[in-house]
Amino acid sequence: MKSKISLPIRRIVTGHTHEGTAVFTSDEEFQTVIIPTGDAAMATFWTTATVPADCNDETDGAKRDAGTTLKGGSVIRIVDMLPGASSPLHRTDSIDYGIIISGEIELELENKVSKRIGAGEIIIQRGTLHKWKNPSETEVCRIVFVLIEAKPYEINGMPLPEYMQH
Repeated sequence: MKSKISLPIRRIVTGHTHEGTAVFTSDEEFQTVIIPTGDAAMATFWTTATVPADCNDETDGAKRDAGTTLKGGSVIRIVDMLPGASSPLHRTDSIDYGIIISGEIELELENKVSKRIGAGEIIIQRGTLHKWKNPSETEVCRIVFVLIEAKPYEINGMPLPEYMQH
């Protein structure tokens, strides 16, 4: 289902002319789209194929094929967590920077311990098993996520596996 959830988000991209002068290469609005699980709507704004990123790559990063994370690269997306919704329990091999733009979200870890995070607050998610829950029955929680590939956390030399509850 492709449904509008919240206000659109403006994305402005810069680049260079062939002579090396800075220019604006894109100025457009994106709308989040409900994902198949139905708990959130998302829009990916940019990806990089590598870390460190290559500023010579002229690919529109929003058009690069990326899952939740991008192996070897980075992703920035907006997530609109729907009122009362909860994500599946999951873990990715990435470090995730989450910035709450509006609303509130509960971050619950695998041991059922949770914290509530509100607008203007930041989450640093370091490859832990977790899920998200929007405690509001009426407000969307909008979060900006930047995900960068990371080495998995290891216990006694064994990496914890990526996981997505289905």
